[in-house]
Amino acid sequence: WGAAGAMVFGGVVPYIPQYRDIRRTQNAEGFSTYVCLVLLVANILRILFWFGRRFESPLLWQSIIMIITMLLMLKLCTEVRVSNELNIKRRSFAAADSKDEEIKAPPKRSYLDFDLNYFWHWSKFTDYVQCVLTFTGVTGYITYLWLDSSLFVETLGFLAVFTEAMLGVPQLYRNYQNRSTEGM
Repeated sequence: WGAAGAMVFGGVVPYIPQYRDIRRTQNAEGFSTYVCLVLLVANILRILFWFGRRFESPLLWQSIIMIITMLLMLKLCTEVRVSNELNIKRRSFAAADSKDEEIKAPPKRSYLDFDLNYFWHWSKFTDYVQCVLTFTGVTGYITYLWLDSSLFVETLGFLAVFTEAMLGVPQLYRNYQNRSTEGM
């Protein structure tokens, strides 16, 4: 039970001090939210892989716990970023025209008109949740259709592992941009 517990919660332990530091300093500049994106994608793919090829339940629970943790990190980073940048243009997953912040009534939005330049730089946590749910729904449906194909299932497993292996890239790029590891 101890080893299983360590496996389930061990992956989120490094994010606890990071979360506390961001909350204490109200500064999320040192943390790349693309780390959250990578871990969300990798763990969603791993859960979908589980439907095609069952693996140990502690690993499944690890993915579920990691998804919850990354959503909490995104929520905190979004709140901190928006509160620190009072004059930022509000960005969303389903963006409308460039005058959104000037319009008093909520703009009509479509998932087809979002600005790719601001992908994963949104101003509301709900936009991140919408994106994650959309990704989960689309990949879940595709997995449902191709679940009988062992090649698809193995490719899904490979993509989950490969995506997680790329975890360091967003943080490395953030550190390069900042020319510092402060806040990491």
